[in-house]
Amino acid sequence: MNFSSEQAFLAQYQKSDYPSPLMTVDMAIFSVDQGQLQILLIQRSNYPQKSYWALPGGFVDLEQDQNLMACAHRKLLEKTGIDSPYLEQVASIGNAKRDPRGWSVTVLYFALINFKAYQQQIQHSEHSEWVTLEQALKLDLAFDHHDLLQQAFARLNNKTRYTALPISLMPPLFTLTELQNIYEIILGHNLEKKAFRRRMIESGVVEETDQSKIAGKRPAQLYRFALQDYDFNFPRMLEYPRHHED
Repeated sequence: MNFSSEQAFLAQYQKSDYPSPLMTVDMAIFSVDQGQLQILLIQRSNYPQKSYWALPGGFVDLEQDQNLMACAHRKLLEKTGIDSPYLEQVASIGNAKRDPRGWSVTVLYFALINFKAYQQQIQHSEHSEWVTLEQALKLDLAFDHHDLLQQAFARLNNKTRYTALPISLMPPLFTLTELQNIYEIILGHNLEKKAFRRRMIESGVVEETDQSKIAGKRPAQLYRFALQDYDFNFPRMLEYPRHHED
């Protein structure tokens, strides 16, 4: 069929002429509590895969969501009651097998949120629990969410080695020892103390305050985040101590 203009073509175009895949967003929401990296899981309340544990997420709303990031922020707010200072797209995954309802595409994000802030929010419609990453990876998660979780953690782990992202999990004031502990929890390895402190201070990522707190038997200097963007890139990747073996 020939058309005289773009407007004429669009006037007769029918979206239903072509099949469309299911379109969702899924989120790996990480936090740290009791010295361990935690992931927020939702227990599905409906079929398919009812009662399975899954990453939070949902369908794109064609009327409400202006873009994928808007959808991700909306679903994050719905599932947790809070918005994250950092939300990043990890990957797009689509195939005919990942969802029994049919050909499905999901856009995977990861978020970091403050554990205590989440605990203060209202209860949500679906049952949710914080689970350690180690425990979560042993579960039979819904759909392909085991693979999605692995991809999201790999991205978080890698970004921890060269960005200031883990500082988003800190309270407004913190010691450098507390900050190093967060980095070590995410990386799963110890870091050299002097090199870590030098990295944070010389880069200008943190700044001293006029406050301190008792840590052990003596006062410890309190710092705060000094930049606008947690996705600050350090000049070099974090290096593990020399005794570390892969």
